[in-house]
Amino acid sequence: MISIPHKAKQFLVLVVKLLIVGGAFYFIYDQLVQNDQLDWKKFSALFEKNQSFLGITFILLLSVLNRYFEILKWQNLAQIARKITVGEATKQVLAALTAGLFTPNGVGEYAGKALFYKKEQTKQIVFLNLICNGIQMVLTVIFGIFGLLYFNTLYPVVTAQTLAIVFVGLVVLILVLFSIKKIAIKGYSIEKLIHKINSIPKKIHRQNILLGCSRYLVFSHQYYFLFLAFDVHLPYFTMIATIAAVYFLASSLPTFQFLDFAVKGGVSLFFFGLLGVNEWIVVFISTLMWFLNVVLPVVIGTYFVLRFKPKTL
Repeated sequence: MISIPHKAKQFLVLVVKLLIVGGAFYFIYDQLVQNDQLDWKKFSALFEKNQSFLGITFILLLSVLNRYFEILKWQNLAQIARKITVGEATKQVLAALTAGLFTPNGVGEYAGKALFYKKEQTKQIVFLNLICNGIQMVLTVIFGIFGLLYFNTLYPVVTAQTLAIVFVGLVVLILVLFSIKKIAIKGYSIEKLIHKINSIPKKIHRQNILLGCSRYLVFSHQYYFLFLAFDVHLPYFTMIATIAAVYFLASSLPTFQFLDFAVKGGVSLFFFGLLGVNEWIVVFISTLMWFLNVVLPVVIGTYFVLRFKPKTL
């Protein structure tokens, strides 16, 4: 096995850090400046008309709460590997978010968190992060399905026949998965995965679900309040159902974190277009949601990436 000198390792780590930080800022700049759909003059005019210190503070507070609940979720699950403080959880979550910005579906986040732990804990940390993200996806699917069904009763976009086919398909898929749960591929099986999930104390699972629900309610209502700020006044349940449907469908599509707002923006344009909402307002709100909940945490995360010191050094 070839041994890499200590100084060379330090240099390689520095190069990787700079690539991650440089790539993150480039993608952010590219999406904000080169996006032809964003009419900054319209945005400035509306912002000056409706600007409110309390309103801006409230929206920013929701962004902080959104990420804070995610940090608490990770602190709650990470205690299985080792107990960490809120400060340590913050560092790990934000640095991992930055590392996963330009990877498919944020998979770089898994490796990012694992680097803060011992090498022999890598599989455990990846599994815990899967649980952390998994509960958020499950909640997005549950709320999203109800939201889509409610929206569909008001503005039929999916036929009853299609809904029936999808429902039957899901039932068949679940039955197939459970029928083959003992079949192992490279030592992994659904049965082993279920057993591993059940080995986590129920108290931690309950806390994970509670924090996941809290985070979902925060970012979905942040979306809702931004529409109100842009003078879009529609019935509450119609708006919340539409937001739930948008997040559900957008999250089902494979994408990169830095393109997240573009995917959600495209889905939002379709659904909110049916509600008669101005196209550029939908684009701006999708961009603002991305900026507040991804860009700002990534900017802070770059600090932790640059200060990161691998366990092996």
